[in-house]
Amino acid sequence: MEAIKSYRNDRKYPFCPGCGHAMILNGLNAALVRLQLDPKKVVLVSDIGCTGLSDQYFVTSAFHGLHGRSVTYATGIKLARPDLHVVVLIGDGGAGIGGHHLLNAARRNIGVTVLLFNNFNFGMTGGEHSVTTPHDAKTSTTPLGNYEFPLDVASTVTVNGANFVWRGTVFDRDLGDWIAQAIVHPGFSLLDIWDICTAYFAPNNGLNKRTMEELRQKLGWPAGLLHKGDRPEYTQAAMEKWGAMKGQPLRKPLALEPRFKAAIDRKFHVVVAGSAGGRVRSSAKILSVAGILSGLWASQRDDYPVTVKTGHSISEVILAPDPIRYTGIPKPDVLLLLSEDGYKKGAKYLRSMTEENWLFTVPAFADVETSARKVVLDFASAGIRAPSRELALMSIGAMVKRLGFLEVDALKEAIRKSQRPSIAEENLKVLEKGLSLKL
Repeated sequence: MEAIKSYRNDRKYPFCPGCGHAMILNGLNAALVRLQLDPKKVVLVSDIGCTGLSDQYFVTSAFHGLHGRSVTYATGIKLARPDLHVVVLIGDGGAGIGGHHLLNAARRNIGVTVLLFNNFNFGMTGGEHSVTTPHDAKTSTTPLGNYEFPLDVASTVTVNGANFVWRGTVFDRDLGDWIAQAIVHPGFSLLDIWDICTAYFAPNNGLNKRTMEELRQKLGWPAGLLHKGDRPEYTQAAMEKWGAMKGQPLRKPLALEPRFKAAIDRKFHVVVAGSAGGRVRSSAKILSVAGILSGLWASQRDDYPVTVKTGHSISEVILAPDPIRYTGIPKPDVLLLLSEDGYKKGAKYLRSMTEENWLFTVPAFADVETSARKVVLDFASAGIRAPSRELALMSIGAMVKRLGFLEVDALKEAIRKSQRPSIAEENLKVLEKGLSLKL
């Protein structure tokens, strides 16, 4: 196969005269020529800013996205196609906007190469200061001098797990060699390339090759290869660990073959309204699974506050002989009202219910006003202990036994099918307590 002499197309760079971006791209081209990579296997990822103009001047694949998000896109591309060489072209503005993306890509050691076009300001939008603008530097937003201190991006990604980190300038003659090393080194790599913005930063601060070196020495930041590690690259390590599972479900599918009968010929709506910690959702799931085991379609929608372990817990279950196209429940056929939290959140259901509906509730709400037929679940008077964490499942058992729209054995099989043996054994005992209540 004939050697590739250039990865550039015939288009001329659009940058300002003297802009360092052209030198970085020439270095990238030299690196690709040295490596002789398949252009189809190289992806240049960019975002907004002068740097974001770069990818269109190469004959490789490319992706252009939102400001600061290029590392995120590159991560997704590498995860989807670990065989690709993914190179991120990002300015110091984008690095600041998407700083957490840089940190997490370094932490994960994703095998992408980041070329940081670091010209110390937002060059496209008017020369505003960025996270790398030196202290006392003058920009359009810091005309009296930058009071902040610059972020050392190279050291930051190093301490967060990057595998290859280098710092230099656009004037380094071996820039292309370092880019080539970074591309082929496994894991996350970043080159902090100090750049020249001839439109704004350089004229306002007298920046040139000599003063750039003086700035680096003043900051006390080292140049050259800062770190070269051997941590396993993320996608490779993930494939070695989980590759054999490719195409397989992460969880073994739950086989639910119908084996019970149901007395339901239309959509049947059940709402369980209780408190967080009352196992409302897990109990409602048992009801849903029992419906499936009875040849029905089932849907379950849960409502609980962001605090999760405090406040209300509401589960809406629909059982139907036909596919369920809408999962809302404006009026339940059955409402299980089990706690004060459930009452506060579930009062809207009570207002919609009529004499054809059923309310199953605890003695605390025996006097609640409703048009629905009311059944009070007084476990205490029957000598049955009903802790709050067991009340939902006990009540579902009592309700199903009383109304008979499902077989009780379907509930028992749902518990065995959907729960670990130790949990199932416990819940079967809880269900039996609910079934023992005489209504």
